[in-house]
Amino acid sequence: MSIADNKKVVLDAGAAITSGDMEAFYGALSDDVTWTFFGSHRYAGTFKGRKEIEEGLFGSLGALLEDGISLTINQVIAEGDKVVIEAKGKARAKNGKDYNNDYCIIYTVRDGKICDIRENLDSELVTEVFGHG
Repeated sequence: MSIADNKKVVLDAGAAITSGDMEAFYGALSDDVTWTFFGSHRYAGTFKGRKEIEEGLFGSLGALLEDGISLTINQVIAEGDKVVIEAKGKARAKNGKDYNNDYCIIYTVRDGKICDIRENLDSELVTEVFGHG
């Protein structure tokens, strides 16, 4: 796939999250996808496979957020199979706190599917809004 194709896969996946179309988002992931969160917060570590991402990550976030996360992508940089985005998220937790985090996310795309996600975010905000878990 071309760099432009890889960027489209990632941008379409981000749009699916924002629109709440989680089936389209999960469809953009390879079966063996890994998603690593850096930092020291309740989600730090690596989720392995679509099921773990769906249940362990988005299942938890869905229980904590009022309406999901809206992403605004500020920058996209791509080379080879890597796509990097800088984004701003906007959400409100059910506890009434705003969860408006900043993200730098590195995606690896293989055969038209996202196979690896490496996410950097504000760990302290995660803990402030969602607790230690």
